[in-house]
Amino acid sequence: MSESNTSGSVRGEDEVVDLCRDLIRIDTSNYGDHSGPGERAAAEYIAEKLAEVGLEPKIFESHRGRASTVARIEGEDPSRPALLIHGHTDVVPADAGDWTHHPFSGEIADGCVWGRGAVDMKDMDAMTLAVVRDRLRSGRKPPRDVVLAFLADEEAGGTYGARYLVDEHRDLFEGVTEAIGEVGGFSFTVNENLRLYLVETAQKGMHWMRLTVEGTAGHGSMTNDDNAITELCEAVGRLGRHQWPVRVTKTVRSFLDELSDALGTPLDPEDMDATLAKLGGIAKMVGATLRNSAAPTMLGAGYKVNVIPGQATAHVDGRFLPGYEQEFLADLDRILGPRVKREDVHGDKALETSFDGALVDAMQLALRAEDPIARAVPYMLSGGTDAKSFDDLGIRCFGFAPLQLPPELDFAGMFHGVDERVPVDGLRFGARVLDRFLDAC
Repeated sequence: MSESNTSGSVRGEDEVVDLCRDLIRIDTSNYGDHSGPGERAAAEYIAEKLAEVGLEPKIFESHRGRASTVARIEGEDPSRPALLIHGHTDVVPADAGDWTHHPFSGEIADGCVWGRGAVDMKDMDAMTLAVVRDRLRSGRKPPRDVVLAFLADEEAGGTYGARYLVDEHRDLFEGVTEAIGEVGGFSFTVNENLRLYLVETAQKGMHWMRLTVEGTAGHGSMTNDDNAITELCEAVGRLGRHQWPVRVTKTVRSFLDELSDALGTPLDPEDMDATLAKLGGIAKMVGATLRNSAAPTMLGAGYKVNVIPGQATAHVDGRFLPGYEQEFLADLDRILGPRVKREDVHGDKALETSFDGALVDAMQLALRAEDPIARAVPYMLSGGTDAKSFDDLGIRCFGFAPLQLPPELDFAGMFHGVDERVPVDGLRFGARVLDRFLDAC
């Protein structure tokens, strides 16, 4: 148990669960087309919670309902470069009929808080709010200025959230040199003497693409050797089945070396089956960082069963490793062939930073203070976060949303999955670690 706060009536770890439940109950589903409820209600809730402890948060609405909340905490030494803590408030949609507990209920069951956003990422939003409120109530300033950003639209690329603020209000991030955000700092239990905490230091880049094939329209009863659907489906099939070559980046090499040392056995990235078998619930997340990837996700063509359409389309979620974008695009065009027109729907860069420096030391110290068998290690995220926008400002970004997880929990499967949930004890642990981290940052 942390002893860092001895004043104030409500400790951060005591408040974090209720804050998480409140945030989950605010439906912020992002359909990518402004058809959802938007993030305004969540932005106002967060602004109210920050104002209650003396901050002056500002709400920025980039489009009707698409709102983000930003506040700045003055540190003990404002001359030092500032730290950004960012989280998004939007979530991917959820169908209540598929869930054990309603996805917007914030119900507590089996030791977990259930609901859409429980791990992606209203848990970190709640931890940040809880710790900040606790520190300000008890008069504990961080060592340097801290900028808080609770953002809209991350689940659709951040255009109306982080990207909007970086482009239109970059003064909010004046003096910021480092940042922490989502999908890092979670535990992987190796054995009773060692728990690894994966800190995100790299992200794959993205090319969300629309593929189009033009063909010859005609009657469904006639022979047609220029059927757009046939051509497109063959190309999509080739792409979906393609085995991309293993490419071991600096971050992945570091992670595998750390894991090899922890397990006491060499790990061969070329022998994926043997390597991933040792990773349990995080195997999918880590496995996706060893290769470029292109997953077909949508198909569209035709309007009547007896009409051959003149056009067919597909959408593909493409992800490339840092340093391998050009190889990825060249391979993509070779696989698809000359008949397929490819255009980006949304693209963003890959990121990679080193696992060193005072901020990393602060993470290590905070984790070990709460978990004596903790060891922080770097890893690459197969997806992307708002860090891509903040990188444009020269901010060095890490994924550090600390959670101690039970070994049996399929954490990777919680992201965008059915029955998303976060352990209550994990939330409390995360609040304690984050509080210690702010002391040392």
